[in-house]
Amino acid sequence: MTSTLCNEQRQPGVPEQVATRLAFFIAGLGMAAWAPLVPFAKTRIGIDDGSLGLLLLCIGAGSMLAMPLTGLLTGKFGCRPVILLAGAALCIDLPLLVIMESTAGMALALLLFGAAIGMIDVAMNIQAVVVERASGRAMMSGFHGFFSVGGIAGAGGVSALLWLGLGPLQATLATVVVILILLSIASKNLLRENGGNADGPMFVLPRGWVMFIGLLCFIMFLAEGAMLDWSALFLTTLRGMDHSQAGLGYALFSITMTLGRLNGDRIVNAMGRYWVLLLGSLCAAIGLLLAIAVDNAMASLLGFMLVGIGASNVVPILFSAAGNQQTMPANLAIASVTTVGYAGILAGPALIGFIAQWFSLTFALACIATLLLIVTASAKAVTR
Repeated sequence: MTSTLCNEQRQPGVPEQVATRLAFFIAGLGMAAWAPLVPFAKTRIGIDDGSLGLLLLCIGAGSMLAMPLTGLLTGKFGCRPVILLAGAALCIDLPLLVIMESTAGMALALLLFGAAIGMIDVAMNIQAVVVERASGRAMMSGFHGFFSVGGIAGAGGVSALLWLGLGPLQATLATVVVILILLSIASKNLLRENGGNADGPMFVLPRGWVMFIGLLCFIMFLAEGAMLDWSALFLTTLRGMDHSQAGLGYALFSITMTLGRLNGDRIVNAMGRYWVLLLGSLCAAIGLLLAIAVDNAMASLLGFMLVGIGASNVVPILFSAAGNQQTMPANLAIASVTTVGYAGILAGPALIGFIAQWFSLTFALACIATLLLIVTASAKAVTR
């Protein structure tokens, strides 16, 4: 039985590939545009760091609620209306994030923000699997690379506008205009057709290989979350770096991951998914072990770079595997895998913090390196 995502009336070609890249870029742009606005929100509402941390959980909660529903919506209505709906919600919500002055209002805005990001994330990956399959060659890494480029553009662009003297609302509205322009360009080549599971359930519990792939995604997202949340603390407390340089570790990780993904399709087509998955996850594990085993700041920075380059193409390969398996309808499989994987980002900070408190941060990161080796050992099974 062939899993159907969106019933194509014609085979997707170059226009659909461009539209898919734009969708990934929009998702990264919209998500990262929020990062420079966090300090303004904290000051405007007047909350402490602990309350801010709890408030930010609303983003993850919104995404986790929306992702399973998106699998049903794309099966019923197709990829295009879901991506456009999520994009419209993002454009409405971004200004709300800079004008809400109460904790309750900000919580609702962040829930909507997370839901919009979660919806576009699932829908664009479903479209990406269809487009990649039609092309007959690896394309998923390049699509995810555009998400990373969008993230750099979002955070950098909003920061630049703020530095030039624009207010948060003006900078956000400028971002909204860019998103609307890109959505209008991509719109006509997003997949319009209904999926083959219009009457299916809202969410199917992952089973078999889908659950297995989801758990591997959980590990990879856990590793990415560790770089985001703990690399700076590791460098300052255990490697003696100045606090002003603490963000360098994550910056280098992000740069190497972006470069790896932008060149990933070429690498996957040349080497094959098996070798890229095996060597990539192994490289990430070695990089993390280097960072924690050698008591030297430069060695740790090099290790974080290896984590980025190694992990860059693993998740795209896992998403392709989820879309091409035969156990579950592919739209529901991708929604399920995304939800399980995204839980790694949500659970990661707390899990690592718990282990670090009872043992040490070094031990916690060593545990993640061990989990990455499980991904390495699973390469043959995933790509068979």
